[in-house]
Amino acid sequence: MLYYLTQLEGLFSPLRLFQYISFRTLGAAATAFIISLLMGPWLIRKMRDLQIKEMVADGRISGLDKGDKVGTPSMGGLMIIAATSSSTLLWAVTENLYVWLTLGTFFLMGIIGFADDYLKIKRNKGLSAKMKFFAQLTWAAIVFAVLWSNPEMQTRARDLMVPFFKTPILDMGLIGGFIFLVVVLVGASNAVNLTDGLDGLAIGCSNSAAVAYLFLTYVAGNYNFAEYLQVPFVLGTGELTVFCGALLGAGLGFLWYNCHPAKIFMGDTGSLAIGGAIAMLAILTKQELLLIIVGGVFVIEAASVVLQTGYFKYTKKRFGEGRRVFKCAPLHHHFEFIEKERALDENRDPELVETVIVTRFWILSIIFALIGIATLKIR
Repeated sequence: MLYYLTQLEGLFSPLRLFQYISFRTLGAAATAFIISLLMGPWLIRKMRDLQIKEMVADGRISGLDKGDKVGTPSMGGLMIIAATSSSTLLWAVTENLYVWLTLGTFFLMGIIGFADDYLKIKRNKGLSAKMKFFAQLTWAAIVFAVLWSNPEMQTRARDLMVPFFKTPILDMGLIGGFIFLVVVLVGASNAVNLTDGLDGLAIGCSNSAAVAYLFLTYVAGNYNFAEYLQVPFVLGTGELTVFCGALLGAGLGFLWYNCHPAKIFMGDTGSLAIGGAIAMLAILTKQELLLIIVGGVFVIEAASVVLQTGYFKYTKKRFGEGRRVFKCAPLHHHFEFIEKERALDENRDPELVETVIVTRFWILSIIFALIGIATLKIR
């Protein structure tokens, strides 16, 4: 919206700043951060009044003494969605289709997460996996139909880009392109959801991914940079940089209240929304497989769950008794068990274990993000 102030630069020359994506990205980040900070106390009070809070401790990690988290307000993802969306609409060019596709995904995945959170709190049972997948699949079909309807976007939807290669390695066609989009969208949203288990963990790692795609969207939308770095130039995706800035600002604002000990949890409302948005950024810039690197922590967390579940089922069928690879999955809980045992042996405060693990995962997420950005030069 503020972009259109550039039409008045003849009356006031500094208004020309609003034509630059870099300036509007900084503005979006600052605006989203301020909205989150201001909205946080109100939302925390509101969730407490409405009894929207963590009702029971996770039975899988009963040995970790997580009872202190029961009663903490949930659905903090509403703060992230509100701050990111409003800031994006304020600072981005609202006629850009890519912005609307990303905001639409962000919002719809948030609705799915909201429904799941609400049902879990009010009925102790959230949406079934089939219902979640059907909703995500339906939106994926809508997104793919929009992309396929435009000849230029259709080409991008068909192409399979691989990191370190300058040109597409495969034309996936209609069916292949759709299946690939579904895998990326559903996989990324659920991977972030699995990572949301410790105070500040998911949002901190999401912030690293947001920074990485901030650079990637800017490069993909700038012809000179895209040509120099040999990445697909996608006209219009530069505006997604503004969205990335807003997502980063909102994430930092949410982290203000979500760091240990958390005053509010993001819930599925936030984790599904963030995962879906990051997936759309990857899809629209044709950097889907690079998401495996940029979102390395999310991939590792999801893989640990798949490996744990698969091995348990296999050993139960083969030996009559299920066995586990990790003490608990997702992986952050495995390390939590290990570190708490060490803390007790070394007479350290067990309460600090969660902060230690989250900080180390943040470091890993930053490293993965930097590696993802560095691949732009290795082509």
